[in-house]
Amino acid sequence: MDYRNKRIAVVSPVAWRTPPRQYGAWETVASNICEGLIDRGWKNVTLFATGDSITKAKLRSVVDAGYEEDREKDPKVCEYLHLSEVYEHAHEFDLIHNHCDFMGLAYSKLVRTPVLTTIHGFSSPKIMPVYEKYNNHVCYVSISNADRAGSLNYIATVYNGIDIKQCSFYNNPGDNLVWLGRIHPDKGVHLAIELARKSKIPLIIAGIIQDKQYFDGKIAPYIDNTLIKFIGPVGPVERDNLFSKALAVVHLNLLPERFGLVMAEAMACGVPVIAMDRGSCREVIEDKKTGYLVNSVEEALGAIKNIHIIDRKKCRERVENYFTIEKMVENYEKVYELIFRINESNILIN
Repeated sequence: MDYRNKRIAVVSPVAWRTPPRQYGAWETVASNICEGLIDRGWKNVTLFATGDSITKAKLRSVVDAGYEEDREKDPKVCEYLHLSEVYEHAHEFDLIHNHCDFMGLAYSKLVRTPVLTTIHGFSSPKIMPVYEKYNNHVCYVSISNADRAGSLNYIATVYNGIDIKQCSFYNNPGDNLVWLGRIHPDKGVHLAIELARKSKIPLIIAGIIQDKQYFDGKIAPYIDNTLIKFIGPVGPVERDNLFSKALAVVHLNLLPERFGLVMAEAMACGVPVIAMDRGSCREVIEDKKTGYLVNSVEEALGAIKNIHIIDRKKCRERVENYFTIEKMVENYEKVYELIFRINESNILIN
């Protein structure tokens, strides 16, 4: 049965615009799913997001711009105005696909429309009681096999997909190490700096400062614009240019990675990734073929010495095979179909 006439609500966060101008991983994934569904022939897709969002689907919004981009806005007010709008119109949809973390679950028992929640990560153990409360009422998707909680039931794992058309392929390596993401202790930016200083290979750091105390104490003192350079957040065009100069992308995360869009984006450009062997890194990177999995800065130094062995075309091919929008949406279609079949069976039984 073709389910592409079903009415789908894709619910993006309202921290940033969808798609984001620069940073905004969850908004990026929500956008890619929404646009991918339209491209694959789904006729009734609605994106719930900020009013300045861009989409080929129908756009519904009650918050004009992201609260991270307009600091006059109260985040909680924005979030609850946004989510209440979704669930007050739940009867207009056959499926609500929630990307708004645990907050989107609180309304789910008040509506008859099935809810699918993509769990983009657990910000704290304190949010687990909410997920556990709705464990047998909504459907959960994990973004990697590594990022699963043992107390929850999952309907599937669906890897995030990137717009590979925004990623130019660079067969010739550049001269720099690149670190890209949110500047926070968990992300190991200070380890990337240590690696650059020991290897004497220039490091370019790009991203938003999420922890200013960490940045001021552990990062800023080493920025000299020669060996260590900080360029701030970057959008897709700037990111592509950054990867054109990259010998390797460094991803020395201290906590288990949930998925790691940056790793996929880098490999799509042909850039190998040196990452700590934690969380999903083993699922995204093929060790010694599209990058290196390491457990210390010393091992990362060894990886740099062997970076020339990596075939950059293999990096691109891995993304083409596993981490494109098309592959992600194809896998979500299977999840949607399963949910529709379960829902139809319950209706018949009742």
